[in-house]
Amino acid sequence: MKKTLLLLTLTVTGILAKAQTAMGPVEKRLTDSICNCVAKLDMAKITTKQQAIEAYSNCVAQHADLLPDLAAEKKVNMEDQDAMRTIGIELAKNLMRMKCDGFIKLSVAMAKKDNNTGEEKVTTADFGTFKRIDLKGFNYLVIADKNGNEKSYLWLRQFNGSEKLMAPTATLAGKRLKISSQEIEVYLPAAKGYFKVKEITGVEVL
Repeated sequence: MKKTLLLLTLTVTGILAKAQTAMGPVEKRLTDSICNCVAKLDMAKITTKQQAIEAYSNCVAQHADLLPDLAAEKKVNMEDQDAMRTIGIELAKNLMRMKCDGFIKLSVAMAKKDNNTGEEKVTTADFGTFKRIDLKGFNYLVIADKNGNEKSYLWLRQFNGSEKLMAPTATLAGKRLKISSQEIEVYLPAAKGYFKVKEITGVEVL
């Protein structure tokens, strides 16, 4: 089953091309593939932070078949969120170090604040009991409401309280959560289409 990195949409503000060990063959192939993908993007059509994030996510997702081999090359378990997050950061650093022009342009767009986009995001709040975090291309936080119905929320980028979800999930078992979210439209590679999902904007443990 194809999986993508936990931080497909890594916010690259402040990432520096620090010295690293040489890339392995799979890491090099994936880095080159992502760079080639972003090089083909029409940057004139990417005018907001959200569009830049989605564009980068799509490029990584297109090469998700390489991720199991990359995890094996790095000697990490794909279920290890911290390890996969580190790999995501390393990929971004690789792209910066190799001066991948398309990625540099995307990183600037991802790092900026969107102003006057003409879009008003409506934030809603839901309450429920933590169930699990699903890894399905993106990260999805799943809670159950008082009737036992499960609700899923997209973990796309950093938000208030995101550090609480980086702890071992066992520490959240049975915890009541308040999830703040906003509805966005994203491209889901597995479904080959655009769908509206609830993106997490904040989490509180009650």
